[in-house]
Amino acid sequence: MTTMDKITEDISHFIGLFQLAVEEAQLRNAYGDFSYYASKHHLNSQPFVPDAFEAPYDFVGFDPEVNYKAPSYTAPLWHPKLSGDIAHPPIPTVGLDDSQDVIDHPDHLFLSAQLGRASLVRTIEPPGSVANYLVQAASLSDDDTFSVGGSGMVFSPEAIDKAEILEAARDALDASPLREFARPGSTTEIIDLIDSIAAELRGLAAAPLVAPEDAGNQPLFFVKQSDVLTGTYVNGQIVTVAPVLKDYFSPEDETDEEDAAAAEDEPRNENWEDDGPEPNVVVSPDGSITIDDRVEFVGGNNVAVNEAVVNNLWTGATVTAVVGNHVEVNAIVQTNVIQDSDAITSALEDWTKGDVPTELFNIATFERTDPLEDNADVAAATSGFPSAWAVAEIKGDLVITNWLEQYIFMSDNDIGILSSSGVTTNVIAGDNTSANHTSIFELSKRYDLIIVGGSLYDASIIHQTNILFDNDVVGAVAGFETAGHGTVSHGSNLLWNEALIRNVGGGDRFGDMSEGYAETAQDFASGAYRLHSDVLTDPSFAGRGALSVLYVSGDLVNIQYIKQTAILGDSDQIALAMKAVRPDSDAEWSIATGGNTLINAAAIVDLDSFGRTYVGGEQYSQETLFQAELITHRPELLGLDPNVLVNEAVLFLDDAMLNDGAHATDHFTPPLHDAQYQHDGMQHMLG
Repeated sequence: MTTMDKITEDISHFIGLFQLAVEEAQLRNAYGDFSYYASKHHLNSQPFVPDAFEAPYDFVGFDPEVNYKAPSYTAPLWHPKLSGDIAHPPIPTVGLDDSQDVIDHPDHLFLSAQLGRASLVRTIEPPGSVANYLVQAASLSDDDTFSVGGSGMVFSPEAIDKAEILEAARDALDASPLREFARPGSTTEIIDLIDSIAAELRGLAAAPLVAPEDAGNQPLFFVKQSDVLTGTYVNGQIVTVAPVLKDYFSPEDETDEEDAAAAEDEPRNENWEDDGPEPNVVVSPDGSITIDDRVEFVGGNNVAVNEAVVNNLWTGATVTAVVGNHVEVNAIVQTNVIQDSDAITSALEDWTKGDVPTELFNIATFERTDPLEDNADVAAATSGFPSAWAVAEIKGDLVITNWLEQYIFMSDNDIGILSSSGVTTNVIAGDNTSANHTSIFELSKRYDLIIVGGSLYDASIIHQTNILFDNDVVGAVAGFETAGHGTVSHGSNLLWNEALIRNVGGGDRFGDMSEGYAETAQDFASGAYRLHSDVLTDPSFAGRGALSVLYVSGDLVNIQYIKQTAILGDSDQIALAMKAVRPDSDAEWSIATGGNTLINAAAIVDLDSFGRTYVGGEQYSQETLFQAELITHRPELLGLDPNVLVNEAVLFLDDAMLNDGAHATDHFTPPLHDAQYQHDGMQHMLG
């Protein structure tokens, strides 16, 4: 086989392609001549005669030449039903020209004696009741026990009992102004619950507040109660701009970004590859080796988040007429409880304190949206009143219930002994996250008029509690010393409660029920769907061609309840010791036992009314805000030397202790599989 160089091969290909193109052009020319001159005897030739086509007329649009203008719509006269055996079909009617009208073709005709002319009434499908009972509970246990660095010691203090944490949390919860409520299962139970909550909150506003015996010197209690509350309150103070959570906490670790930016400015190790962590060993050009000798411990940085949003837009009306009583209760109850009694050894006095003061926030917002303010000018400019209506009837009670409970219990009580072995040691015994999230959006139907034959109960309650136990003990074993830089942090906790209640409906929308509305309610109760002239000529209905009416023969009960509880126990017991063989005192140390974050965030948007509310009985409104901060202590840790506590729990190992109780056997004993299981990954890696 003959091979050609690259240039010769390209020239050969070009010559070949050129010859093919020339041959193709010759064949195309020859084929054209052949096909044109070839005789076509099988085809019948016909003479070509052009057609003389023209259109002397211009096309115009469709014009039937029928001069007719449809008259304005008037309601048909009342057609009485005649007695006899002959069935008379109903008079056909046309639909009402109203964008807000829900009537198609009425099935029944009723005479409106008040207006002197007929009115159209049709029954439509009513909305149903809605009930949601949701309970979210998250439990996390991360109690680590570890020993790193080769100290040759066993640190075995008394572990923190979870039962004690729960018992202390129970005491804090019992001090809340709202007790533990059983979930209501009927209309009667919901009404009794709303009355009970209103009574407890009235007593809270009237009675003096007493702090627990172990509370700090300046516990914060704030109570405000009124018919209508508006504004934002932060730790008992009304503010114009509320704090923003992202300014105090971010789910992303910002320190990682700072460390990455700092690392770019530092000289990079030539042996480091981008696809892995940077080694802790640096080899200098002269052959010397430098080891990053440090000990880092993170025993906190736990995050607990409860988040709930409820949008209740199930039903509402421009006018609501309540024959009985109207009771509205809105309340936000927020409590932050922290028990932070730390015992830090004096051996760390020269270390840098990396603490940020623990921050506690109770943020509550009450808002109201009044549709009457936006529609006042529009209603004044319209004219005309409705002459027909459609009725949806609920025989019994209409119940709208959203009951949410969110609980988080986290236990991160670590026990460990740390010593430097001359290398890089990272111990992360915390950094846990637990979250509950719920979002509800309910939307059904809007009406022009809602008539309640019984009473109306409306309640929006948000109850938030954060409880943190952060009692840390950091002590030094006899002989511990370090010449390297050290940083210790045992605070920097964040407790955050944020709640919002937004009501759609003005606080001054209430008025006494007129005789026309009272007579209309009586007619509806007797089965006659007649609207009194006072109702049809209500200014709220001006400009409407027809009304959609919802009639509830019983009670209308609406309760939105959110309870959020976050409990975290982060009491670390850490002993600092020297390595048993060749102790290292040049290491850099970083101890962090705090930095926990507890967040409760809740919002309720509740539709009350698009306009006016007329009440035939008593009208009661109550809005309450309660905010509290409690800082408690563990008396047994106050005034004690952490070094004494640590040294009492340290046990030195020797050969005799390691061999004590060991007996030789002449047969093999297989290990138990269950004994190899570790409840915590930290124990598995470091145990």
